[in-house]
Amino acid sequence: MSQEEFEFEVPDKLFFRIGEAATLIGVEPHVLRYWEGEFKLRPQRSSTGQRMYRRKDIARFMKIKQLLHDEGFTIAGARKTLADPGGSTAAPVADAGRLQDVLKRITAVRERIALTRARISSERIAGDVDGG
Repeated sequence: MSQEEFEFEVPDKLFFRIGEAATLIGVEPHVLRYWEGEFKLRPQRSSTGQRMYRRKDIARFMKIKQLLHDEGFTIAGARKTLADPGGSTAAPVADAGRLQDVLKRITAVRERIALTRARISSERIAGDVDGG
């Protein structure tokens, strides 16, 4: 991800502390720490032990955020997408046959619901007529 792909201007610095990085990316610092573990990212540490992120780390976090928050990927899906840089980041195309099966099942359930509603409605009307 290049500088031009950022929706904002990244300050011209070599390193960013976790608070600065979180602000740039638009998440809380604990989210970055979580993503480090999930995506096997190892930021450099300062002499005092603080996490120090480079510009390429910021770009990677932005890509992770895009996949998770904007495109709706799961952690596993985002991890797989990032591991295959030559692959497409688009969601996989669903199998048309499987979609047809799901549509048939949904239609059958809707028909059963409609029949059940009609039966309940007619039972109520019959009960009202009988003086129930």
